[in-house]
Amino acid sequence: MLFLMDLLVMLLDVVYFILRSCVRIVLRPRTKPVDGELVLITGSGGGLGRLFALEFTRHGAEVVLWDINTKTNEETAKLVREQGGKAHTYTVDVTNPEEVYRMADQVRQDLGRDVSYLINNAGVVAGERLLDCADNMVERTLKTNCHALFWTVKAFLPQMKANNHGHIITIASVLGLFSTACVEDYCASKFAAVGFHESLAHELLTEENVDGVKTTLVCPYIVDTGMFDGCKIREEIELILAPLEPLYCVQQAMNAILIDQPLVCIPRLTYLPFLARALLPWESNVVTYRFMGSDKCMYPFIETMRKRVANGAVNAA
Repeated sequence: MLFLMDLLVMLLDVVYFILRSCVRIVLRPRTKPVDGELVLITGSGGGLGRLFALEFTRHGAEVVLWDINTKTNEETAKLVREQGGKAHTYTVDVTNPEEVYRMADQVRQDLGRDVSYLINNAGVVAGERLLDCADNMVERTLKTNCHALFWTVKAFLPQMKANNHGHIITIASVLGLFSTACVEDYCASKFAAVGFHESLAHELLTEENVDGVKTTLVCPYIVDTGMFDGCKIREEIELILAPLEPLYCVQQAMNAILIDQPLVCIPRLTYLPFLARALLPWESNVVTYRFMGSDKCMYPFIETMRKRVANGAVNAA
C-alpha cells in the first residue's frame, strides 16, 4: 500500500513539474539578485569566461578571475573595472589539484569571504582525429574539461554547504549530450562533465540543510569564439542552426542561472537531437547526422587547427 501511495505522489509530482516547466516558457519566473555575491570564473581570460565576468559585473557581483594566461586574464579584469566592477585575478592551472586548493585558500585569505558562485568554464579541444592525436593532448583535454571540475568543486563546495548558500555552474556542451565524429577527446570530456554535474546535483538534493546550494548545467551549441573555427554543417541547416553569438550564449545562460534552472541547452532546438539520441535507433541518428552534414562537420575544423599549428611553428621559428 505504501508503495502505491508513493507511486501516486511521484506521478503527481512528475505532472506538476512538467506543467510548471511549460508555464515558465511563457511566464518567466522571478530572478534572484546576485549583487554583492563573490563569483569565481575559470577560463576567464577570453571567450565566454570574459563575457560571464562582464555579465555578472553588470548585475552587481564581484568577480574572481582564474586563468592560466596572466595577460589575457588581466585584460578581462581591466574591462570589468572599466565597467565599475571589482575584479581579482589569479594565474591558476586548474588541472593541478594542489594548485587549485592552494589558490582557493589564497582567495579566501585575500578577500576575507567565501566564493558563492562557481562558474566552471575553462575548456580546450585537441583538434585532431583520434589516431593522429598525441596522448598528452588527450590528457590535457580530459584534465581541463573534466578533472578540473572535481578540484574546483571540492575546493569551494564545503563553504557553500556550511553557509547553505551557493551556486555551481558547469559550462559543458551539447557535445556532452550527443556526439559527432573526430572530437573524441572533447566529447568524452564533456559527457564526463555532464555526468559529474548531474551526479553532484542529485547528491545535493539528497542532503538536508543544503537547499540553498543550486546547480545549473549549461550545454551550448558551437559558440563563435574561435574554439571550433571552421566547423561547418550543411548550408541549408546552418540557416536555422548557425554558430551562437558569444554574448547571446552568455545572456541565455545567465537567464537560466538567475532563475535556478537546472539545465539549459542553447539554443532550444538542440534539445531535439538530445531526445533523438535517446529515442531513435542508432542507424536513424546516423542518417540524420549525414543529412545535416554533422557527420563530417569537424573535418574543416581539423584542417583549420593544423594550419594554426603550422603558422605558430613558423612564427616561433
